[in-house]
Amino acid sequence: MELYYSFSALIVLAAIFSYANLRFLKLPGTIGIMIIAMLVSVIIRVVGSVFFPSVSSEFLQLFNSLDFNEILMGAMLNFLLFAGALHVNISDLKNLRWTIGTYATISVVISAFIIASILHYIAPFFGIQIPYIYCLLFGTLISPTDPIVVLGILKQAKVPKLIETKITGESLFNDGVAVVMFAVVLQVATNTNFEVSWQSISLLFLEEAGGGVLLGLVLGFSASKALKKIDDYKVSALITLSIVMGGFLIAKELHVSSPLAMVIAGLIIGNYGQKVAMSETTKDYLNKFWELIDEIMNAVLFLFIGFELLLIDDIFRQILLGVVTIFVVLLARCLSIVIPARTILRRSTFSRGSLIMLVWGGIRGGVSIALVLSMPNSEWKELLLEITYIVVLFSIVVQGLTVGKVAKRVLKDEAEEAKAEEVEEYMTSTKL
Repeated sequence: MELYYSFSALIVLAAIFSYANLRFLKLPGTIGIMIIAMLVSVIIRVVGSVFFPSVSSEFLQLFNSLDFNEILMGAMLNFLLFAGALHVNISDLKNLRWTIGTYATISVVISAFIIASILHYIAPFFGIQIPYIYCLLFGTLISPTDPIVVLGILKQAKVPKLIETKITGESLFNDGVAVVMFAVVLQVATNTNFEVSWQSISLLFLEEAGGGVLLGLVLGFSASKALKKIDDYKVSALITLSIVMGGFLIAKELHVSSPLAMVIAGLIIGNYGQKVAMSETTKDYLNKFWELIDEIMNAVLFLFIGFELLLIDDIFRQILLGVVTIFVVLLARCLSIVIPARTILRRSTFSRGSLIMLVWGGIRGGVSIALVLSMPNSEWKELLLEITYIVVLFSIVVQGLTVGKVAKRVLKDEAEEAKAEEVEEYMTSTKL
């Protein structure tokens, strides 16, 4: 019953904040909910504890009792990834498979080590000596772009299709790599008996990532075959729900990546399943059903992110280090995109504008917060939580609100450059 009360309170708050945002702030839905939740958190901290101590205490008790890591990584993430993948055109991903694969793997590793090295070097200037292994732990949890945030924001930002596909595809798949890397680094940091070797890391990655992909293939094709035998949108909705909820239980039992399983299953059902097994009516109902789930889950997620401010004792204690870390993360993102683009992917065409968009569109979110909260209690957990929250806050609010404007500006500049080049070529040919 406690879980029902908690979930009911979250839904009520999400509805109120959504209305307030749509009525007054008029920001993108998810970002508006998060900002209102943060303002309420500040009011609870500053005003509520003095004038309404009982209400403030109940709010704090509610959010302290909720396991954000388990709720997001264990439940919500699977629904959101499946819903996101369901609407992605797999042929677009195929055309960019090498680009997406590189950014979802190699770029994550490059970014993690760049962030770790710079943070380890600059932290002493702020009077803090952070062990390198914990700097690397922070690098692994902050490097992956958040698929939930990216999918939610890019839908409203009107980013060019090619760039949107690159960013979306990367964000859907890089979680598997980041979570495995985080698990390995966490083992090294906290378990003295863990033996780090190429074999152990490869086996862990193969089990988590490879097993997740295989499970997603089985779930996706099994569901598609079942859907082909019937044509009923109510049963179709139930089958897809069972894929997400049952698939998570199977993944947990097999110790494989449930996020990757949900992405693969969603892509197969959204492309192959809808093509061969569903009428237009069933497709329409199923897509609207998952769009509604996506909106509700996103609203609750951003509500969570806003209220996570209540769990941080003093976010201003390391505000300067957090602000500097924002620029470190952006630099690492830039290098992790540019280096593979100019070396491994040198045969691909990357304009200056597309590189800028890939850097600025790499938004961090709830996954990073969930990972840092999953760390066992230590002297460094609170510090890493504080700077993670500052980076995520900047990423969602500043990058999220401006990514559409940056896209328009970049496209305008590229169009003007292309026009200038055409004029110059014409003048040169005329002189000749």
